[in-house]
Amino acid sequence: MKADADQPVANDQQAAIARGDSAREVPVTRGLSAQLLVLTIAFVMVAEVLIYVPSVARDRLVFLEERIVAADLATLALEEAPNNNVSDALARELLDLAGGRAIVLRGPLTRRLVVADRTPEVLAETFDLREVSGIQGMRDAFSALFRQENRVIRVIGQSSQNPDSSLEVIIDEAPLRARMIAFSERLLSLSVVISLVTASLVFLTLNRRMVRPMRRVTRSMVKFRRHPEDPKSVIVPSKRRDEIGVAERELSVMQDDLRSALRQNQRLAELGSAVTKINHDLRNILATATLVSDRIASIDDPEVQKLTPTLIQSIDRAVALCNNTLRFGRVDEAPPQLNEFDLRQLVDDVGTSVGAAGDGQIRWNNEVPERFMMVGDRDQIFRALLNLARNAVQAIDGMGNGVNGPAGQITTRAARGVEKVEIEIADTGPGMPTRAIESVFQPFSGTAKAGGSGLGLAIVRDLVRAHGGDVALVRSNDDGTEFRMEFPGA
Repeated sequence: MKADADQPVANDQQAAIARGDSAREVPVTRGLSAQLLVLTIAFVMVAEVLIYVPSVARDRLVFLEERIVAADLATLALEEAPNNNVSDALARELLDLAGGRAIVLRGPLTRRLVVADRTPEVLAETFDLREVSGIQGMRDAFSALFRQENRVIRVIGQSSQNPDSSLEVIIDEAPLRARMIAFSERLLSLSVVISLVTASLVFLTLNRRMVRPMRRVTRSMVKFRRHPEDPKSVIVPSKRRDEIGVAERELSVMQDDLRSALRQNQRLAELGSAVTKINHDLRNILATATLVSDRIASIDDPEVQKLTPTLIQSIDRAVALCNNTLRFGRVDEAPPQLNEFDLRQLVDDVGTSVGAAGDGQIRWNNEVPERFMMVGDRDQIFRALLNLARNAVQAIDGMGNGVNGPAGQITTRAARGVEKVEIEIADTGPGMPTRAIESVFQPFSGTAKAGGSGLGLAIVRDLVRAHGGDVALVRSNDDGTEFRMEFPGA
């Protein structure tokens, strides 16, 4: 049921692409600009939170230290008074200055209440500023910040007047919490302002430096998809040296290459259509020429008998060329039908098909071991070897007439490698010219013979690769040409 439910969604997406809906401009709220703005604000706020936690703990510590300093000053004032006696009004004023309810001076051996007002019976908690740690200070700060009720706490700190003494201040926690809340509100307001300003600057900068160029690249891609034949659809790269500049230049090169390939494919398609029609008529003409050549071969005239084999061979080559051209033009080449066969016997059949018998002008050397069995499509491998052998025969034919013996040799060898079978076919021809070697397997360009189509080796490559193997030119020089085909299998 899930697959059935997902199918309409996929169909709708394909239909949208076909209508060109994917080329619409991305809304601002969903574009990169909006994402950058939101992410920048979020990251700045995260940074502010990381700053806020130790800051609020530090603000609490400063508040408590201020209470100790104020208590120390109050203690000094009381000790300077005659007989350490002060009026009740002055005592309350000193306590208000310290922000507490009571001040206790603790010595090495004594503990004395300096001044007190509304001393509580129970203290909620004691904080010793002499032994405070960073982690504990942050925990205490957030504990006080989120506590709703007012507590009475004791704060212990070092006296600046007497290093051997310490001070204890009894204070209410509510003023501390109010100060921390005010500090948090100020920091939050500042964080929001910083986030908005930073996000705006980042947004404007990245929108200009990245988002707009990416939109330009996207529009060019969409326009090229719709009208690849239009030269104006090719992007004009900027002079930027960063990754976006590289992307623009590579996109421009790719679009130019695609336009050239499309034009070439269109011309090849038109040429293929014309060649197919011409080929059909040409095969009919060649069929008539074959019938006539057969009748000519039956004439007993010596001169006719001398020229007839050349005529028949030329007609056969023309027929083979027509068949190869049509076969190469098919994109639905049948997949290989794998069967086990004797390769040596197949090589003998190839030699007979190309007219290179052992006692002829071209010596056919079959050096494939006896009973060399391999797995593959016998017909397709036969076609591949036949094309290579025909090329070798044509190359050797141009060297001499063979009056004083064979004009050349064609040798076929085979060996088993590691999970592969190698077949080599070599001739003693004159070799291939450099221009042919550079594009030896390219159709219509790898021919070394005037008037050739250059399809034979391209067909060989396609047949071998269909088996999962490959073909390579081993050498081509004055000593001859050698090709190696590799097929999977042991």
